[in-house]
Amino acid sequence: MGGGARYPYPKHVWSPAGGWWTRPANWASNTAIAMTGILVIAYGVWSVSAERETRHVLPDRPIPSMLWAKQFRQQSKE
Repeated sequence: MGGGARYPYPKHVWSPAGGWWTRPANWASNTAIAMTGILVIAYGVWSVSAERETRHVLPDRPIPSMLWAKQFRQQSKE
C-alpha cells in the first residue's frame, strides 16, 4: 500500500503544478489567499447582478431573488 518508494525523476522537467511529490510549506496560506480572492470576486458579481436584475413579468409567488433584487426592495419601501 502506498505506491512504493519515491523513484528518481528528471530534474530538468518543469511543471506548473510543482512537479513530482510537491508539498509546499505555505500551502495553507496560499489556499486562504486564493479562497479570499474567489469570495471577493463572487461577492462583486453577486452585487452587480442583484442591482441590475429586473423582471418584466412579476412572479405569481415569492422567489428567492426577491430578497436581494433592487426592483423588489424598492417596491417593498413604497
